[in-house]
Amino acid sequence: MRDNDRVTSAIRQPATPGSPQFSTSLEQKDSPVVPPRLIATDLDGTLLRDDKSVSPRTVAALAAAEEAGIEVFFVTGRPARWMDVVSDHVHGHGLAICGNGAAVVDLHGGPGAHRFVKVRELARPNALDAVQMLRDAAPGTVYAVEQTYGFHQEPAYPKLHMEVPDLLAPAEELLAPDAPAADEPVLKVLAHHPELDPDAFLSLARLAVGTRANVTRSSPSALLEISGPDVSKASTLALCCAERGISHEQVVAFGDMPNDIEMLTWAGRSYAMGNAHPDVLAAASGQTIANNEDGVAVVIEQLLADHF
Repeated sequence: MRDNDRVTSAIRQPATPGSPQFSTSLEQKDSPVVPPRLIATDLDGTLLRDDKSVSPRTVAALAAAEEAGIEVFFVTGRPARWMDVVSDHVHGHGLAICGNGAAVVDLHGGPGAHRFVKVRELARPNALDAVQMLRDAAPGTVYAVEQTYGFHQEPAYPKLHMEVPDLLAPAEELLAPDAPAADEPVLKVLAHHPELDPDAFLSLARLAVGTRANVTRSSPSALLEISGPDVSKASTLALCCAERGISHEQVVAFGDMPNDIEMLTWAGRSYAMGNAHPDVLAAASGQTIANNEDGVAVVIEQLLADHF
């Protein structure tokens, strides 16, 4: 989801290796040089510039990768309905991983006509437990609920998103078995606190929620996302790769915020953006330049020069 045009998503915090060295080359610490078969890239703060555009250089790099036989997956916290920002740049399979791994979406239909290929929902009992646990641990927390086709929120939840909620009600009512949209899968619950430090809120939430759900953040504010247990960008990307006979060593991943950490540590090669969160810089095996300087394109160009 987006807060001030940033995206958050839900993963567990893995242990991270030492800080990577800045490099636009393919020399990575303890990483074999394996020809890539799949590129997995986050969008906001990574592939997209801050104005949410895809630069001509990046468009050309993505097309060249596909032409060389490398699959490109957009892996984002955005819901499917916000994927119009890259719908003109879909090649080949046309699939994207949305909602931090909660959905695999076919973008070929264009904006408003996306097809859900896979849904990994957050069970309502788990969501209700997480809401109550976090209410007890952090009084003042307010919630929103992201479903496959709808977005609902509590009345006190701030206007952080570029849309009008379909329903306004307490989270317990939005997540009830007899809620108006109860037949529609829940992808994520968003939790916002008006006062807590974002990283402190994340640590507190993970302790409070435990194994009932995955919790992470990528917003500059105290906005968290809560997804199903074991649902993350990494776990869904691993499923998509297994279906294609692609090993993690053949994956190159890009990201900038804590919601990307599991994906970056799972991939054979990974790059933190120059503008990345410190934890991401520590987790990735390499580093490129910032999103506004086309850091993803720089690495793709080098990949193609070295392997194709």
